[in-house]
Amino acid sequence: MKINDNFYMKLAIDEAWKYQLLTYPNPAVGCVIVKNGKILAIEAHTEAGLPHAEINALKTAFLTQDSNSVLKIKNSSHEIHDFLVKNHNNFFNDCEVYTTLEPCNHEGKTPSCAKLLALLKPKRVIIGSLDINKIASGGINTLKESGILVTLDILQKDCDNLLLPFKSWQNKTCIFFKMAQTLNGMIDGKISSQRAKLYVHTLRDKIDLLLVGGNTVRIDKPILDTRYVKGKEPNIFIYSKSKVFPQTIPLFSIPNRKVIISDDLFKILDYKFVMVEGVYNLLDTLKDKIDFIILIVSPKIRGGINTSKSLDIDFEILHENYLGDEKIIFLKRKIAK
Repeated sequence: MKINDNFYMKLAIDEAWKYQLLTYPNPAVGCVIVKNGKILAIEAHTEAGLPHAEINALKTAFLTQDSNSVLKIKNSSHEIHDFLVKNHNNFFNDCEVYTTLEPCNHEGKTPSCAKLLALLKPKRVIIGSLDINKIASGGINTLKESGILVTLDILQKDCDNLLLPFKSWQNKTCIFFKMAQTLNGMIDGKISSQRAKLYVHTLRDKIDLLLVGGNTVRIDKPILDTRYVKGKEPNIFIYSKSKVFPQTIPLFSIPNRKVIISDDLFKILDYKFVMVEGVYNLLDTLKDKIDFIILIVSPKIRGGINTSKSLDIDFEILHENYLGDEKIIFLKRKIAK
């Protein structure tokens, strides 16, 4: 494989996808720092309110040459920013910084990444996508005004794909569909590992609303909580014409949770970030409304309920990565032209 700008940017993209959706309402962003051909850091933004990808990467890179500073650098964005400004000693002058998104230029919950880079003066910053947020944009000009060489549009399509969920929830209700299956498409019974369940509970902690089909509730009697991560419990929308459900089903026992039972899907537009947990029938019902799909594939072949013959949907694969032995595939529906 040729070691070039594309190679390093791909590393940043892959790292960012590990935290896709978990950074809501922020975009998923990855960053790689290289010095004289050596990779010093591969980092990402992991959660809203925590340091941005560039800040994490700059910290990691600096520690490669000064491990004693690990006890001095704290974890907050402002503390990392202040420490690097005072102690960088021109360490970054020979570095190249690869970031999937234009470094932010504004001061918010975290300090400006672009302004920090302008002070540290790496020799080059390589950017995949431009920032669509007018408040945060302008980082490129800040970098150029400080004399830093800026390279644009490296793997731009892949970096833009990384931003699709962010663009969706910026402009409307973002709806994504999560489904688990085996290699042969079996969806019946217990499929996912504990690690995959932990991932799903982490997603539930981020969303505003969880939509599930009425049959699933009646048959599986789920709790649909976030007990693995002790997060906030999402409100529930049960898609069903019948409003009759036994109140002994565990999901009804969660305190401070709103449960909506309705077949009027327009009601979900009152929420910003919606996850659907279901299988083929629900996917068929919602196929025109969902923005993308997360498919968790377990490396198993089993007998059971397989694919619905009535489904006919084409998808584009946005990204694939692994969660232990299971593969996570991010899909976007192809729209016929």
